[in-house]
Amino acid sequence: MTFDSNALPEVRGKLMKNAPLAPYTWFRVGGAADVLFLPADEGDLGDFLAALPQEVPVTVLGVGSNTIVRDGGVEGVVIRLMGKYWGGIEIEDGDVHARSGALDLSVARAAAKAGVSGLSFLSGIPGSLGGAVRTNAGCYGRELSDVLVSVEGIARCGGGVSIPVSEIEFSYRHTDFPADVVVTSMTLRGDAGGDPETLAAEIAAHQARRAETQPIKEKTGGSTFANPDPPGTPDQRSSWKLIEAAGCRGLRVGGAQVSEKHCNFLINIGDATAADIEALGELVRARVLEHSGVDLRWEIRRIGRLQAP
Repeated sequence: MTFDSNALPEVRGKLMKNAPLAPYTWFRVGGAADVLFLPADEGDLGDFLAALPQEVPVTVLGVGSNTIVRDGGVEGVVIRLMGKYWGGIEIEDGDVHARSGALDLSVARAAAKAGVSGLSFLSGIPGSLGGAVRTNAGCYGRELSDVLVSVEGIARCGGGVSIPVSEIEFSYRHTDFPADVVVTSMTLRGDAGGDPETLAAEIAAHQARRAETQPIKEKTGGSTFANPDPPGTPDQRSSWKLIEAAGCRGLRVGGAQVSEKHCNFLINIGDATAADIEALGELVRARVLEHSGVDLRWEIRRIGRLQAP
């Protein structure tokens, strides 16, 4: 669809037309947003959504760690909840209240400093809390659903909503969280009384493990494909092992490559397009399906329009 970007509602934050999105993603690829909106706060976001015509598509982009923005850009309005305000974290006893732009690592470190245990696993998840809610992100045997208490958000109509964890259905790397709600903050529950030094050492160990086993210094996303089996499944299959067995380690399409270090990561080796990365992912899926009969599920989100031929 097309819409008149000159007739957008007044805001206190920033509105940018035809805004390149590649700089906001870890892959550093992709086209422009028709309009990029950086809200000042919840009130600014709610007022904007209430005044925005319902037919205008809305897409939320966080830190862009596990997102491929396609080369044709994103239709409508892209909302990005990042910056000092949206990264706010407050801790009370064992409860951590964080806005959706807070990085998972920052939340883990803030909790550790306050002596709140049980949240160190977040340090192994790339990205921000807003995205983690929608995918039930996790690592090291724990998931966000293990510590989540409630979620606050703004509905597409502009009204505020509060959703207790009991009303969200969680499964492995998936939730049924409403698509028309922009996550703005949440409450996580840990255990008060932990030792800050011990927790800091735990986080440092997680970070060292990531650096040793994952290509975190490359232009990449998080894990590309979800494991075929949920954690705890007998004889659980790992995506990276299936990808390696199918002969895909180091496989390339254009400027995209399957990481030699960890073959469930795709990397931009310098000049990849979004189409290269997505095509490589689909090639990997096809080879794994042919080799093992497993249909890998994308864990990385792909948004936007394909580039016109």
